[in-house]
Amino acid sequence: MLLRSAFLALVAGLALSHPARAAPEAGEPCRAIQAQGESFTICTVDLRKRRLRVFWRRPDGQAYSSLQALAEAQGATLAFAMNGGMYDKDQAPVGLYVEDGRELHGVSTADGPGNFHLKPNGVFYVKGEKAGVLDTPRYLRAHLKPDFATQSGPMLVIEGQIHPKISADGPSQKIRNGVGTRDGGHVAVFAISERPVSFGAFARLFRDDLGCRNALFLDGSVSSLYAPNLGRSDLGRPLGPMIGAVAK
Repeated sequence: MLLRSAFLALVAGLALSHPARAAPEAGEPCRAIQAQGESFTICTVDLRKRRLRVFWRRPDGQAYSSLQALAEAQGATLAFAMNGGMYDKDQAPVGLYVEDGRELHGVSTADGPGNFHLKPNGVFYVKGEKAGVLDTPRYLRAHLKPDFATQSGPMLVIEGQIHPKISADGPSQKIRNGVGTRDGGHVAVFAISERPVSFGAFARLFRDDLGCRNALFLDGSVSSLYAPNLGRSDLGRPLGPMIGAVAK
């Protein structure tokens, strides 16, 4: 808690000098902003400059489990990483997971409790130098064959509209992280809140401040970030899938 409090103070000081709109990266991907009356850290990745991919298991088949373990394995090539989709008690994805073109877990269209099943949920995917976010029905209709993909939910923004089941400012307040795309899919924008925020404020961040017509909620409470340019490597619960930017 002391480390997070110190980081929040740094965020508040840095954010005053930055506009809310996250510009394409100029060397370092992550920076602090203020938007929607809250503090966030934004990581912007241009896929023409860096490779964006998902991670789950080590070569020995065991889950990485933490951002620190992933960073140690990838070394200096890892420019940033965050948790990248919901998972079960064994740290396995609960929905679609594609790594290096191989589908390791299939799409889930099941009904159930929790944020993942607040439909429409969606898929974040990478194919070549482009990334995208699509709600799950549209993703299935598109018959894409992505290089990397992870499913989570709910969608935050769908074609410029806030998810119909997300209220403007509901009672649920959590640390949250998510991802959106813009610039024809060449740029992916990741965000994590620095204190608990509502779903509504988080969705508006992507639509109104970050310029994303489609955005996906990745998770809450377990939301974590590895951002070496900020000197940040969050500790927390064991993680399942993660998304990271590496050198090309």
